[in-house]
Order: sequence, then structure tokens, then C-alpha cells
Amino acid sequence: MRTATWPITRFFSMAMAVLAMIGLSGCASMRLIDSDVTSVVAVPPGMSLQGAKYRFERLPSQANHPEAGLAEQQAQAAMTAVGLVRDDNAARLSVMVGFSGAQYLADPWGRPIGPGWTPYGNVAIGSGMGGGFGSHIGLGVGMRFPPPTHFRREVSLILRDLQSGQVVYETRASHSGPWHDSAPIFGTLFQAAMANFPNPPAGLRRVNIELPR
Repeated sequence: MRTATWPITRFFSMAMAVLAMIGLSGCASMRLIDSDVTSVVAVPPGMSLQGAKYRFERLPSQANHPEAGLAEQQAQAAMTAVGLVRDDNAARLSVMVGFSGAQYLADPWGRPIGPGWTPYGNVAIGSGMGGGFGSHIGLGVGMRFPPPTHFRREVSLILRDLQSGQVVYETRASHSGPWHDSAPIFGTLFQAAMANFPNPPAGLRRVNIELPR
């Protein structure tokens, strides 16, 4: 009996190990996009944003912007997910989409490197005396060289009541990180910006969304 059950026990142990490896592999294929989001609601009495119809409007500077169309497509997907309906002919709201991005050299904590930066993070020089005489010099490098490039991206959505001209909903989302593929990051930011619509919590909040690598 012992000889018969040992291979089965070992088989199940190996199977569990394989499943654990698969699970870890699945986690490794995802990345967490943490967005800082701020939303402000100013809906007048008697008006509801749930299921409202909207159309897009652009600033003159966006009229011929090559990426404005893609940004509107991503914003539309995020707004459709929370129940808003695009209807250019029967719109109650106008939606203005904003987006921007910049890159910078980052320190080990992902913060932009300021002027006067040096790649040598820790330098220690000293001497010691014990049973004999001696001295030592220690040099520690506290940062990769050259430092990594990070990217900061931000999106905004401004919803305006076409009848009164009043802004009824404004939301912004930003993210800083090492990911260079802009399109999926911007799409995720629009999703984060519309989180908790139409009743978002007050103040700055963190919205986490998983995105495939």
C-alpha cells in the first residue's frame, strides 16, 4: 500500500506545483496601472447624468491633432461602460477630451531627477584603528546609470450641459511609470477617470486597473 500511494501523492504534489507556476505566470503577464483621479460633480437640480446623450467638441488647437480621434475613441469606450450614450444629433451634453504626456529621467523611487543629480548615491570615507592601523574607503552606487526613463500621462473629461452651458462633470486621471506603450495606458486612464460615475467620492483617490503587458 505504501508503494502504491507514494506515486499518487507525488503526482498531486507535482500537479499543485505546476498550477502554482501557471498562476504566477498569469500574474506576471499583468501590470497594475495606478491612477490618481479627481472628479467634481456640479449637476443642477432635476438633471440626471445617468444614461445621458453626448457629443464631442474640440478646442481649436485639437482640430487637426493626429491623436485627438484616438483619444475620443478611448474616452467613448470608457463612457459607454458607465452608461453614457453618444448621439451627435440628440445630445444633451458636450464632452471635451484632454490628454497630455511627458517623459523624464527617474530616480530609484520613480521621481523626476532634479538639477545637480549625481549617479553616485552613497559615498563613505573613513579610517579605523583596532589591533592594528588601517583605513577604508567605501563607494556605493545608489542608482542605475544611465537612469531609467519614465512617462507621465494625464487625461481629462469635461462634460457641459448644452442647454445652460454649465460644466456638470469634470474628471482627471494621471499615471507615472516606466511603460512606453502610450495607447493602452491612455485607454486605461480614461477608464480610471470615469470610475464611480456619476457619484464619485470627493477629493483625490487612487484607481487601480490591471492591464496586460
